[in-house]
This record gives sequence, C-alpha cells and structure tokens, in this order.
Amino acid sequence: MKTIAIITARGGSKRVPRKNVKELLGKPLLCYSVEAALAAGCFDEVMVSTDDEEIAQIARRAGASVPFFRSEETSGDFATTSDVLREVLLRYEELGKQFEAACCLYPTAPFLTGERLRDAMQRLLDGNADTVMSVVRFSFPPQRGMLLEDGCLRLQYPEYRNARSQDLPPVYHDCGQFYCFRTEPFLKSGNIIGDTVLPYILPETEVQDIDTQEDFELAELKLRRLREKGGRD
Repeated sequence: MKTIAIITARGGSKRVPRKNVKELLGKPLLCYSVEAALAAGCFDEVMVSTDDEEIAQIARRAGASVPFFRSEETSGDFATTSDVLREVLLRYEELGKQFEAACCLYPTAPFLTGERLRDAMQRLLDGNADTVMSVVRFSFPPQRGMLLEDGCLRLQYPEYRNARSQDLPPVYHDCGQFYCFRTEPFLKSGNIIGDTVLPYILPETEVQDIDTQEDFELAELKLRRLREKGGRD
C-alpha cells in the first residue's frame, strides 16, 4: 500500500508572521514535522504543500519533496485543509502517482515523533477506520463551561450544575498535529475526519496550539522540558 505524508505549510501566517519558518530552539518550526515524517519510515513520499519559496527551500533541505506549489485557490485565508489535501492528491494523480493512505501533518507540531506517526499509520492500516487523528483530553470538563451574555455568566449546560467533575465522561478535542486517513473515502466525501475515526490520544504536555507569540513561547518551554527529560531531540 502506497502512503504519503503531506505537510501543509503556507507562507501567509497572520498572527505570528512567518510562523512556519520561525526558529524554535534553533530550528525552523517546519523542520520538526518533516523530520518526524522521515523518521517514521512508513511513507513512500514525504512532501510539503506550500505557496512560498523560502518554505520550499527549507523543506527540501530538511529532506522533504516539493514537487509543485499550491494554486492561488488553496493559498488564501479561506482555503481549508481538505481543499489543500485534495489538490495535492489530484496533482500526484496527474503525475502518475496514487496513494491509498495518507497522513496530513501540520508544520506547527514540534512534539511529533516518527514513532508516534508510524504507530498511528499502523493503526489505520490494520483496522477498518477511515481516519486516525491526534486528540487530547480537555483539562477541564466542557460540560461545566459558561457563556457570557449581556455581561453575565450562565452555564451552557445547566443540567450539569451539580455534577461532580469526576462523574462526567472525558471529552477530547483535535490537538492539531496529524490525521492519518484513507484517500479513497476522503476524495469521495471531502471530509478528512471520516465516518469511522480512531483516536490517537496525546498527553497535554506534548500538545500546544501555536497561533500567537505567547503560544510559541509556551511550545518552546514544553519542548525544552521534554528535551531535559530525554523525550525529544
């Protein structure tokens, strides 16, 4: 079965300018995802989808391929991840290459390891799921969440007003690291999160959205701590 790792890294980051090539502990952020995909050893192709020449050069130096650039339609602020992935897979088909399974990696995931990617892909290939996605448990029960209306707080789910936290079922959310998926159902539906989805649960210490400068600094702190513990080179 042919597999591909697709790292989505456009150049137009707004909140943290040039985020994907910004250095994190001495290395462009993008390189962490490229290196993890290569270290997994389970992909026939590791590529970066970008619209940016500098990103393309960094990706190639890190060992990824950039066989083509994104179209104008998938380079804008409103293009979805699914739009990008579909374009990549169809462009490869035009080049005579087809892949039965793929892994979408974000370039803002410095905690990724090849071992975890390999394990996640194996779970996809060994089972009947359409998708294996990285998730993390909410640190506080969302059932106890509140909304702000007219300057006042109200419980979003008042039925849980008196429920103990330990009695509430755990809830998980997408942690924005990777999605392993079968390409045929994806190309038919356009949904990267398919009908049958398996979780790849990650600890909160290895998850960090990087949308602001503060997020970037938190990621740096977490990664530094992991290195001290011997958990990430």
